[in-house]
Amino acid sequence: MARDGDINEPTREFPDYPTSESLRDRAEGSPDPDREPGPGVPPSGGGAARGLLWVLGAAALAVVVLLGVQATGLLPDFRNPFAKEQTDRSQPPLLKSIRDLSRYVAAEGNFQVVVDVQNDRRNVPDFLLNERTLFVGAGRVEAYVDFAKIADGAVVVSEDGKSAEIKLPAPQLGETDLDMDKSYVFAEQRGLINRLNDLVAGDPNRQQQVYKLAEDRITAAARDSGLAARAEENTRKMLAGLLRSLGYEKVTVTYTAP
Repeated sequence: MARDGDINEPTREFPDYPTSESLRDRAEGSPDPDREPGPGVPPSGGGAARGLLWVLGAAALAVVVLLGVQATGLLPDFRNPFAKEQTDRSQPPLLKSIRDLSRYVAAEGNFQVVVDVQNDRRNVPDFLLNERTLFVGAGRVEAYVDFAKIADGAVVVSEDGKSAEIKLPAPQLGETDLDMDKSYVFAEQRGLINRLNDLVAGDPNRQQQVYKLAEDRITAAARDSGLAARAEENTRKMLAGLLRSLGYEKVTVTYTAP
């Protein structure tokens, strides 16, 4: 198709071509709003990035506002629907007896014992029937003088009132108090039959034998530790200081045979 030299209009056969003005605009970096990006040229992502920033900012603001409102107590607490709960169905305590104590605790011993006890059967493999427990027991024993057992005439005062003689019953050892907070099972071995028996009919008092052995050994250790002699000396010092403050110059404390 022929073209007139004075007319510069694009046709289908001859599309538009860059002029000196369009080349100068491209060099200066001014984009053409009417020109679509050519093939292979990605569209500008500035608008999408700004939109994403707006969404993130709005979400952060919403979280801050929600936390602030919850901190003020206007909204209920958000609780975990699967949180662990504990129900206490214990009965109220029952007072069984009250007794007056007239004992003077003069010494106390703290002991620790390791109990290694095993229960098995002859000619039966240990992996089938065996029960071995390694228990670390901690307990205390008190040594006291029972003032309620002081007989008549146990206190003798001299004529001048300057000396006193007191005859007391021998110190006694109290029952062993096993501290379960400091006692623990260090190791335990149980056979297959023992484990199956626990699943079928568990025994909640299974460890009572171990506890009793620990208490007995602590009691024996307290007898051999000189705890009673320490109680005698401490009681003697206490009474001597008390009577001297009352004006007695000489105080003698003796003990009867246990």
